[in-house]
Amino acid sequence: MSKSLSITASSVDPGILTLPWSTTLGEWPSSHIVFLPKGISRHLVRFANLSGRVVAIKETTEEMARREYDMLGNLSRLDAPCVERVAVIAGRVDAAGAPLPAALVTAHLKFSLPYRALFTQVLRPDTATRLVDALALLLVRLHNVGFFWGDVSLSNTLFRRDAGAFAAYLVDAETGELHESGLTRGQRLHDLDVARTNIAGEIMDLEAGGRLEGGVDAVAIADGIVSSYHSLWAALTDQETFRADESWHITERVRKLNDLGFDIGEMSIEATVDGTRVSIQPKVVDAGHHQRRLLRLTGLDVEENQARRLLNDLDEFSARVSRLGSDEDMVAHEWLTRVFEPVVQAIPFDLRAKLEPAEVYHQVLEHRWYVSQANGRSVPLAEALTSYIDGVLRHRRDEATLMGPPTETMTLPIQVLGDAAIEADEDEDVDWRDLV
Repeated sequence: MSKSLSITASSVDPGILTLPWSTTLGEWPSSHIVFLPKGISRHLVRFANLSGRVVAIKETTEEMARREYDMLGNLSRLDAPCVERVAVIAGRVDAAGAPLPAALVTAHLKFSLPYRALFTQVLRPDTATRLVDALALLLVRLHNVGFFWGDVSLSNTLFRRDAGAFAAYLVDAETGELHESGLTRGQRLHDLDVARTNIAGEIMDLEAGGRLEGGVDAVAIADGIVSSYHSLWAALTDQETFRADESWHITERVRKLNDLGFDIGEMSIEATVDGTRVSIQPKVVDAGHHQRRLLRLTGLDVEENQARRLLNDLDEFSARVSRLGSDEDMVAHEWLTRVFEPVVQAIPFDLRAKLEPAEVYHQVLEHRWYVSQANGRSVPLAEALTSYIDGVLRHRRDEATLMGPPTETMTLPIQVLGDAAIEADEDEDVDWRDLV
């Protein structure tokens, strides 16, 4: 390895030195490459094994690699949904001393999928709509912290399942700009127009490849991000005026934002001179309302819709079963140990890479409802869980690090590391009678 190699890393990982940096990424041996689907990129991107985890490696210029590395760090500090930066590798040369491109290394987001891997044969309209809605929410969150993306697209986004919906993560920040003073309306609308154009092209590309369900209107799907974005942005930022004796509007506004998954950190309230009317406008809005509540109560760190669903189940448990009264923290601990954890621990070890635990629990609840409807009775959770494992989960593909169907956007195959699945204690027994 050349002595000129320069590594800038967010944490020290000696394993990074063992990767073949003196070889161009396109010629890396299969022993280092992991078989994962990826989005379309203007740069060469491949996945590799690094100390037992999977990382994405992108060849680019040193300037662009360092810029994106810094940007991902800033976005992470702002709690924006994005991939985790790992390192910048510069000063690469081959065996003959010829310079090689710099490389940006980011961590693979477990249980995430590029949009092309979210369907087996064809993309259904409802799936496309949910992807666009997730991207609209991501764009609103990024704009809310002053990030101008510049190249919004499905290809530059990763998606994780989120209790029937999707959660979107930024995966390519090389064109982005962070503005501490916030974005102008023109900047926001430019991002939105780029998003609409790119999405329409990506959906049409699927249609041309025969991977889109018949009758789907690609332009109509792309237009959906515009309406979804404007609706969310208005809910977060619009000023509202009401009579002074209608102060309940303040509580209503807070509840509406909470329902959308946001918390108000600060609100501007102004009254007219004669005191007859009051205006309110959210000033600091943070995403993750339900995530934070669930994390505080149970220690579970999940997606927003998953948190909402788990909190609903916790509330139902409190009303139906709990003997601990109104102490929310104690009820949450009882629900966690008596309900959630036994379900997760009951999943056979070889199936634990199928879906993340919170998504499994959500799907078990959904399955229980459908089975109960079909049988005309309330099916016990243990019975529904057995039916779900054997009839549904066992037939899903793994999504911890997806071994998906071959496409033109796949890297070369090798066996995915076994520890990419969720770590769990195989020896821990579950008493099925404890499942309520």
